Amino acid sequence: MVQIDWPSLAIVAAISTWVLAIGTLLILFWQTRQAQVLNSANAVMNLRDKFDSSRMRSVRRHLADRLLKQAHEDIASIEVVTFFELIGTLTHRGVLDEDLVWEAFGTWITAYWWALRHPADWVDRLRRDLEDPLVFHEYEWLSNRVLALDRRALAKAHHHTGNPEEESRRVLTRESLLESV
Repeated sequence: MVQIDWPSLAIVAAISTWVLAIGTLLILFWQTRQAQVLNSANAVMNLRDKFDSSRMRSVRRHLADRLLKQAHEDIASIEVVTFFELIGTLTHRGVLDEDLVWEAFGTWITAYWWALRHPADWVDRLRRDLEDPLVFHEYEWLSNRVLALDRRALAKAHHHTGNPEEESRRVLTRESLLESV
């Protein structure tokens, strides 16, 4: 007759159950993370479609033209700025992956932000006029985050960051020539 060591068998069963439970939780965590990345990628692609729409291209062209001419007081639409404010909010809250946002919009984010703040600080003037220091604060956060990601990527490539004023002017010049599609 075979003797069964019931206490040892119970310990093995308990350990096996815990290993299975932890493994299941790890798989669920991985699946959830993959779903989040996929949702973020889809959202970024949808935002990119909106950014490239005829209406937005027209608004971008107008804003770029005003900024290049340093006619900050003639800015008629803040749709581009509010678009980047929304992206900043969604990125800051973790809804959008910041690397995907950086890849899709990074150049525009920093170029427009620089031009809105230099040589005249349109954002600061708007904050003072509205008596609200938080106006476009998520866009500001996003611009700083994109610059940090730029520095990280450029450090890996052993390059130095360029002149933000020149880069902004190059981007805005291209933007001012946009045609509606």
